[in-house]
Amino acid sequence: MSVTVLNLQEWEHCTPETTPVLRGLSFAGDAATRLRAEQLTIAQQLEILELARGLAIQTNSFVGNVMLGPVQLVIHPKLTGLPLLNLLRYAYHLRDLTILPESDYTIGDATFQDLLIAQLAAEVEEVLARGLHREYERTAEPLSSPRGRLDFQTYARRGGVAAAALPCIHHPRLETTLLNQVLLAGLNLGARLTTDLILRGRLRRLAQVLALTLTPASLHQETLAQAKRALDRRTAAYLPALTLVELLLQASGLALDIPTGLRLPGFLFDMNRFFQALLSRFLHDYLPGDYIIRDEYLLKEMFAYVPGHNPRHSQTPTPRPDFAILQGAHLVALLDAKYRDLWENPLPREMLYQLSLYALSQPPGATATILYPTLDPTAREARIAIREPLTGGDRAYVVLRPVDLLYLNEVLTTFTREKQRRACQILAQQLALGKGLSYEHT
Repeated sequence: MSVTVLNLQEWEHCTPETTPVLRGLSFAGDAATRLRAEQLTIAQQLEILELARGLAIQTNSFVGNVMLGPVQLVIHPKLTGLPLLNLLRYAYHLRDLTILPESDYTIGDATFQDLLIAQLAAEVEEVLARGLHREYERTAEPLSSPRGRLDFQTYARRGGVAAAALPCIHHPRLETTLLNQVLLAGLNLGARLTTDLILRGRLRRLAQVLALTLTPASLHQETLAQAKRALDRRTAAYLPALTLVELLLQASGLALDIPTGLRLPGFLFDMNRFFQALLSRFLHDYLPGDYIIRDEYLLKEMFAYVPGHNPRHSQTPTPRPDFAILQGAHLVALLDAKYRDLWENPLPREMLYQLSLYALSQPPGATATILYPTLDPTAREARIAIREPLTGGDRAYVVLRPVDLLYLNEVLTTFTREKQRRACQILAQQLALGKGLSYEHT
């Protein structure tokens, strides 16, 4: 069966009329693929409709690569190449390592998952250059050249029978630690996910080096959590690689929550998570010290079931904005990161209703702000008034505030140290508090 490769961008809508390759395509006779498409639509990772004249596809904030029967979808973020790599490194505390040799394809040609996987390869190479971490492991075995201490109990149980080796208990330093086993499993996962043959070969060579003394761990969230708990000052160099393995695992489609246990061949990463992590680190790093940033701030006691009117004993709904900015005990701003360019695309009503709720949770005249990404330097802040239906007065406001990703990359990577810190501090205040937001590229 021939496969149609369709290159898309985030937040793009394709129909048989606008995209001729979709004409006549269907999942007829392939119940498993049809079920996967339905589950992707239900999970709001992609919207895939099977029409009489072909397929209609609507992408959103998920990017990556997914195979659906006769169609391979490759979804690219609008921000690509080195700026995307720089912001990924900053958001997830990755190191600035050379990830692609000069003879390989350029960074601009790489798919999103290949950027992550190439960074993982570079991180593992860095760990290997430093030397794999080893731990002392208690080992009881007969040795012809005794070391450690003699195991007298075992010797006594032998009944004095002469042998060429004495039972010993010693503690050799071995590479068979959970951290190293997770690295090996992560390399194997990356080799399965990458779409580039050169990068796959690079990963397999690294995996072969580790496999000389290791067996891979079984990758799941608990394993990664256990590995992170094992980190200390001696193994801090492993953290970036563990972060990348976790991102790949979460987006690899290995855990589609469907009753049949079908697995999704591909990789889908939610850019909302990246955008929230990016803004969180930037605000924590550069907002002045008299402000406190609370991530995923709980709006407690905004809702409450009326006593005696909660027959199913349901949990009280608790709204959770992405960021709350406080000055002392005073709430200054509520912010929510939404990975949708609202300068180019309309504001979805569910976003408006959600932010309206955040705004109305505060005293009259307060605001709740959507921080959204854009690549357009002319994007400007918009403000929507929530009015009293009877009096017409303004009760609260929803603010749509752009985050120019190209400018953010510029101030983080190209400015001199002194100018960079000052520019970042100004930008952090503009994003959090709306003070004179404007972008001036150098």
